[in-house]
Amino acid sequence: MQHHRYEIETARPFAESLIWQLNRDYYQKTGVEAWRAGTVPHHLTSNSMVGKTYAELIFAFLRDLADQGQHHDKVYLLELGAGHGRLAFHILRHLEVFTAQAGMQLPPYCYVLSDIVEDNLQFFQQHPQFQPYFADGRLDVAYFDAIGSQELELRHAGITIAAADLQQPLLAIANYFFDSLPNDLFYFKDGQLSSCTVALTSAVDPTGLDEAALFAALELVYDTAPLARPGYENPIFNSILAGYRQLVFNTFLLFPRLGLECLDNLRQLSQKGLFVLSMDKGFHEIHDLEHAPAPKMITHGSVSFSVNYHALGAYCQQHAGTVFFPEFATFNLELGCLLFLPKGERFTETRAAYQRVVNGFGPDDISGLMKFTYRHINDMDLPELIGVLRMGGYDSTLFKNVLPRLKQLSLQVTFNERTRLAQTLHQIWGMYFTLNEPADLAFEIGGLLYALAYYDDAVRYFQYSTDHFGHTPDSYYNRILCYYQLRHDQLFSATLREAQAHFPDFAEFAQLEQLDLGA
Repeated sequence: MQHHRYEIETARPFAESLIWQLNRDYYQKTGVEAWRAGTVPHHLTSNSMVGKTYAELIFAFLRDLADQGQHHDKVYLLELGAGHGRLAFHILRHLEVFTAQAGMQLPPYCYVLSDIVEDNLQFFQQHPQFQPYFADGRLDVAYFDAIGSQELELRHAGITIAAADLQQPLLAIANYFFDSLPNDLFYFKDGQLSSCTVALTSAVDPTGLDEAALFAALELVYDTAPLARPGYENPIFNSILAGYRQLVFNTFLLFPRLGLECLDNLRQLSQKGLFVLSMDKGFHEIHDLEHAPAPKMITHGSVSFSVNYHALGAYCQQHAGTVFFPEFATFNLELGCLLFLPKGERFTETRAAYQRVVNGFGPDDISGLMKFTYRHINDMDLPELIGVLRMGGYDSTLFKNVLPRLKQLSLQVTFNERTRLAQTLHQIWGMYFTLNEPADLAFEIGGLLYALAYYDDAVRYFQYSTDHFGHTPDSYYNRILCYYQLRHDQLFSATLREAQAHFPDFAEFAQLEQLDLGA
């Protein structure tokens, strides 16, 4: 029995498919809510450990520039498709710690959050945790579209960066960026190159479906047609693509033409070159590109595809650049460096940092260890969990995921465990960047600190909770208990009266009246 299928779009070249416009529309409509609601996952890609890794590489790059006598001109750190801003916060927090300990004069830097979604840019500009960085010139925002933008208008500084304006290399952060850009698609079999088209169909009536629902229902139908030769205007594109005839066999191959054109546009902004840091799901080794089936569309509210890092690296090398990719097989993600820089061998600090924080132990490793932690959390003791939190860069989402177990273990602790846990909680709060999610992290930290008898600290976190979420019976109740433990009798009585006035039906307040203040 044949089932009716709805035709969404007839066959078109893969890079011109409707899926790419639907993807842009999805982000335009949802903005930060895509990540706030958890529809588009971002913890794997933007956690504190990832931010620390990027910060280590950026810090090393700044040291290399300083060693080469480039101390004075500002270095711009451009995050492409910044989305929620949490990665930027993590990078900035770690980077300010590293630069404070540099022991040498480093060039000044400015981190630029870029996006194509105006609501996201407004979110960045208004976010209270970003204000200190805006104030001292270490942060700015700009609209930048990978498909066509050729300059940066920095909204806070009120300046425009156009071709050849920069006297320092531009550093671009492409974190889970290339996976959402349109790709060309080819098929190789027995040395024959074919172009690929894709048609979109659905077993579900698409009428009235939003982008996320339509993505979930789509079926991609591929077709191929032989090509005599690559037809790009850019000869380097043609050279790379032609080279795959001898390198890959019986495979579909994504070619990041628009990603490479984006890098070309970025290269034009500086007289001194471009340094690209990129992490994504993808492959840089030829054997991972061979015998690949038609590309699978990964859906998570939006859509994405694996990244052909081999082509990105080949393009950098064709421009006499230097490339760093993982020396070991990866399981979850790749983190690579593309140095479109003259005399890339001089960037020894950057090379050493990559060896340490990617090849030594990096985000791909921490991802696996987080999964291990979640599977075995009920068997872990407090020092082990604290070790995981420290290894994860004091990441707040990791903390929230292990919080139930932490609450159990905090009921009976040694002196050193109590001290270390409190220290860890303060570090986690310092790395927390709010997307205005419903979870009240400050309240949870305050509760743990109360259980550990750090009453002054607990009061401070309960106040943070009130500042963000407003007065609640529970936050009042916990603050009043802290005042009782601290023997702050006047604050106890005044806060209890205030709480009863706000929440007269909350029965537990009556129990507090029975406490003996003279005990």
